[in-house]
Amino acid sequence: MRVILSTGILSLLVAVSGFSDNSVRRFKDGFLFGTASAAYQVEGAWNEDGKGQSVWDHHFHSDPELWSAPGDVASDSYHNYKRDVEMLRELGVDVYRFSISWTRVLPGGFSSMKNEPGLQYYDSLIDELLKHNIQPMVTMYHFDLPMVLQHLGGWANPYSIEWFEDYARVLFDRYASKVKYWITINQPNSVCEVENFENHLPKSTKGVMDYLCAKHVLLAHARTYRMYEKEYKKKYGGSVGISISVNWAEPATNTTENVEAAEIYREFTYGMYLNPIWSKSGDFPKLVKDRVAKKSKEQGFVRSRLPSLTKDDIKLIKGSADFLGLNHYTTFLTSPSKGGHPVPSFADDVSVDLTTKEEWKQSHSAWLKSAPYGLYKACLHLNKRYDYPTIFITENGWSTDKGLQDPSRSEYIQQYLKALLFAIEDGTEVLGYIYWSLMDNVEWMAGTSERFGLYEVDFDSPERTRTARQSALVYKRIIQKRVVEEGWKPNNLKITVSKVKTEL
Repeated sequence: MRVILSTGILSLLVAVSGFSDNSVRRFKDGFLFGTASAAYQVEGAWNEDGKGQSVWDHHFHSDPELWSAPGDVASDSYHNYKRDVEMLRELGVDVYRFSISWTRVLPGGFSSMKNEPGLQYYDSLIDELLKHNIQPMVTMYHFDLPMVLQHLGGWANPYSIEWFEDYARVLFDRYASKVKYWITINQPNSVCEVENFENHLPKSTKGVMDYLCAKHVLLAHARTYRMYEKEYKKKYGGSVGISISVNWAEPATNTTENVEAAEIYREFTYGMYLNPIWSKSGDFPKLVKDRVAKKSKEQGFVRSRLPSLTKDDIKLIKGSADFLGLNHYTTFLTSPSKGGHPVPSFADDVSVDLTTKEEWKQSHSAWLKSAPYGLYKACLHLNKRYDYPTIFITENGWSTDKGLQDPSRSEYIQQYLKALLFAIEDGTEVLGYIYWSLMDNVEWMAGTSERFGLYEVDFDSPERTRTARQSALVYKRIIQKRVVEEGWKPNNLKITVSKVKTEL
């Protein structure tokens, strides 16, 4: 029986100050805690041991206006993976989420040419994790498409479905006996925005390629899920999900126009990917289909710029996930757009402006403010819309500048985990929580200027030395105690390997 939402809980959501209820809530014993990273952001060794070129390698090496490619060395996890695992042991985590570089295992993008040194690197990392009772969670695709495939159109090419499925089979064949948690694609709603560098598309394709990409990544995910379900699941018993960016959006003020803007934003940004998998009917959201069709007609298109999903597509995609990987960082306030977007474009189709509250605490990233109640509301929205999907929080994090004293990150973790406990109390089915990120890394176009790590990385040192921040000890204590003690902070920053993990 589902837990019915108490209106009293909502009264506890006191804007950015978090929750005023002093009751002690505890994460159950089976709840999994972890941290995360992504291949391009931490591995480095961009051209070592046979690795091919990704779109990000190409981008930073081909644009003379950019600084030297930050991902060439990054945090140098390719050579320091044992230290990374030691850090995980110090924290006492249950799970480590990392991504596999497509071009490290398949340098040319296609499964016809496998790179054994690259495959062995991930064997070594996975074995080191399992040796210390830390479960690997593998993300197959985290933004780093092989440049060879981008030259062929990338995710806008329908053959990308087969390219990804072939790549996934290589990973399943190699690692399925060791890996129980899989994520096919990270944030397709970021992958498919033409504004995102990865697509390398001309402006004239805005509002067309975005939607082609959306269809193809969903089908690539679904075909990979069905492959695992048919050929690997019975033997290995693992789980396959997909990670979607779900930053909460709500009306700037309670007017009809702003309420409608919030719904439009939600449906276009994450409903596009949630609805086909988790809704009872499947398919893209009706609001999205109707809005794009109407605008396309007004713009002189013969048919909608949003490609249709066939009955077979809908059947294939529907239910194609064992869990929803929820990437959540912040909250936005919505109102109708004042215009100025290219026509046609995804942004024009949405036509929603985003703001935040001035009193929300600001991180070191311009887009990221702390509003912990948004995680609670996002979870309840998903429960209502998609009938209580099984959720794994696969990203949640906070950026600061350099420095080991990071009280704002400690506070962010405490408040967001407290919000998650309220969501669990009100019926949300959550398998675990993964903080982004284990260590400082390359934050894409921001380089190393924004620090999300529990561990600081000295990017000026050849060894890329890692040092625990205050927040690492705060997170370690939450994992050990399985409760959130708001305001708790360590007396010093000394951190040692968890005795629990070493005894297992």
